[in-house]
Amino acid sequence: MKTKLTALIILTITAVSVMAYPHFESAMATAYTGNQLSDPLADPLAADLVMHQQSKIEVVFVLDTTSSMSGMIEAAKEKIWSIASTMASAQNAPEIKMGMVAFRDRGDSYVTKVLDLSSDLDSMYASLMDYRAEGGGDGPESVNQAIYDAVHKISWSQDKQTYRVVFLLGDAPPHMDYPDDVPYTQSLKIAQQKGIKFNAIQAGQSTNTTHQWKQIASLGGGLYFQVEQGGSAIAISTPYDQQMAELSSKLDETKLYFGNPEEQKRQQSKLAASSKLRENSSPQAQARRVTFNTSASGEKNFLGEGELVAAVVRGDVSLESIAIDKLPESLKLLKPAAQMAVIEEYDERRKKLKQDILELSEKRADYLKKEVAKLGGSKGSLDDNIYQAVRSQAAEKGLVYKDKSASY
Repeated sequence: MKTKLTALIILTITAVSVMAYPHFESAMATAYTGNQLSDPLADPLAADLVMHQQSKIEVVFVLDTTSSMSGMIEAAKEKIWSIASTMASAQNAPEIKMGMVAFRDRGDSYVTKVLDLSSDLDSMYASLMDYRAEGGGDGPESVNQAIYDAVHKISWSQDKQTYRVVFLLGDAPPHMDYPDDVPYTQSLKIAQQKGIKFNAIQAGQSTNTTHQWKQIASLGGGLYFQVEQGGSAIAISTPYDQQMAELSSKLDETKLYFGNPEEQKRQQSKLAASSKLRENSSPQAQARRVTFNTSASGEKNFLGEGELVAAVVRGDVSLESIAIDKLPESLKLLKPAAQMAVIEEYDERRKKLKQDILELSEKRADYLKKEVAKLGGSKGSLDDNIYQAVRSQAAEKGLVYKDKSASY
């Protein structure tokens, strides 16, 4: 009798699975192949699949750092956080990793510098702050080497559902006369095989650059844009920036870390990067950073690895299971009850700060929308160009952006 019952149950489950599979397969196609780009979530099952699977974005900026690009470099320093927030505004809060390839030319202080992909945007931004526009001045630059490094020296994931994208920003064409260079045409073939989109944003109006940039975008399966030499980024101060910068600093103070010596070393490096941001970046940049950090996508950057408060509150780890030598110094001499009281107090303070920041973020966003409208809109700006590229290309990976404009 038990054998017959078991067989009947298995038969029923198999039948249901077979009947459901075509709908599941159709839902996956709708969600991920781009067959219905106008509304990727039209199918209820597709919507459920998309909303419950966190998408991933890997974006690398290939940035000309020669003297003529000083305006664009400063714009990048100011806008990285709003670009991250724009990408984070997709419906299923994608995980975001960023990297960078800075380039100049042979004979300059460096040809390329590669910052690999990481969800630790604080550390990436801290490195970006050190870049200065120098060198160049002789026309073509080492664009071929920069594109090669972006394809071959970045730790791109193998996940087919990850949106992998490069934004090339520069104002000079590539050297095509270096005999030992790998032409960008070859590198872009490899990029296509890896599923990496290449977008080309030209600063200035050099006709020599325009031809090459358009070809790079075409071969890279991406888009070509032209902006003013300084980047044409939307950079507007708001009455809320300073207060948000102050709240951002207080929010950073709610972090406690635990781990072994190697983990603690990495944590200290992240804390040093965060400190550098607070001391050296503008209130506007700090407001953009905290807007991103309090989003679902920004939590990983905010917390980093081994953040004790979140780990204990979420139940990822029990306080009792952590060895004394792995605890932060401020907790080592306290009794367990007192340690827990500190963690709970930090958590409550964090919740209150996040709520205050959210309210200010909404006011800031409303203010910016009105100011941008007064300027005649954002069309043609660095912000809008990047957003429109992301919005159209990421749809192929199931990422849905409802907003018509970028975050500022």
